[in-house]
Amino acid sequence: MTDEEIIAIGKNVLRMEQEALLKLTDTLDGEFVKAVRLLHDTKGRVIVTGMGKSGHIARKIAATMASVGTPALFVHPAEASHGDLGMLTTDDIIVALSNSGESKELSDIIAYTKRFGLHLICIVGNRESTLARASDVVLCFPPFQEACSFGMAPTTSTTLSLAMGDALAMALMDLKGFSKDDYRERHPGGKLGALLLRASDLMASGKDMPVVKQHTLMTEAVVEISGKGLGCVGIVDDNNVLIGLITDGDLRRHMNVNLLSSTVDEIMTRNPKTIGPNILAVEAVRLMNEKKITNFFVIDEQGHPLGLLHLHRCLQAGVA
Repeated sequence: MTDEEIIAIGKNVLRMEQEALLKLTDTLDGEFVKAVRLLHDTKGRVIVTGMGKSGHIARKIAATMASVGTPALFVHPAEASHGDLGMLTTDDIIVALSNSGESKELSDIIAYTKRFGLHLICIVGNRESTLARASDVVLCFPPFQEACSFGMAPTTSTTLSLAMGDALAMALMDLKGFSKDDYRERHPGGKLGALLLRASDLMASGKDMPVVKQHTLMTEAVVEISGKGLGCVGIVDDNNVLIGLITDGDLRRHMNVNLLSSTVDEIMTRNPKTIGPNILAVEAVRLMNEKKITNFFVIDEQGHPLGLLHLHRCLQAGVA
């Protein structure tokens, strides 16, 4: 087989799945709306289940829903028949995946939904299947072909199942008003969590924030700069409003025999650049690079300093 033939196979698979997705898009109707509203209104959790390749997709759908504000978990249908039905409560709702709709392993879960009155939503390829007939909502695929050469290996069907699950999860997310802050709470680790950190999450505050009052002697200001180890000190007035900033660089530029007997008012840079507490740390880093500085004082609406955000803290947290 030539390289060109291999590429042609890959392109054909992607083209078949793309065409099937476009057809699926056109099928969304009131059944999809009904499914989203049932999922939104459930008092319990979303239980996603499926056998074989559908099970792998079901796991991903459950994980996606859980990460965007809808409590969800995967239950293996075969294990459900051997005790894991105990994981279900009468407040839960079931989402079952099966291309054929005839997976015998789903029978006990279907029976459980009927016995205890749980809503059942299916993502299925056969509207006349046993699973579809037993479901309250049927999200059925349009006619399609699997993308393998003999038309049997789950390829297009699993792509359609995954896409439908994503559509449900994203519609639920928006319907619930799930915010970027909510998302960050569920993704505290790794690069994604770092990119969603805010200035207030990383700033040095309280006793760690380097500040002195106006009219303070430079001897005290230098001690504050050295003791807090952030390379600067903020100057506040009698109303605790930030009015100036002195950096290590300012000390070097004003180095002379009279420096330590001067007051901070004589040395400070007035009206320093500041940011609010809710700015994303990654945006603050961009502004630092743009302005060629290494820190920002974080202030409230009245100009009171809340903390100091330093570039090094951002880098240590993985924000870059």
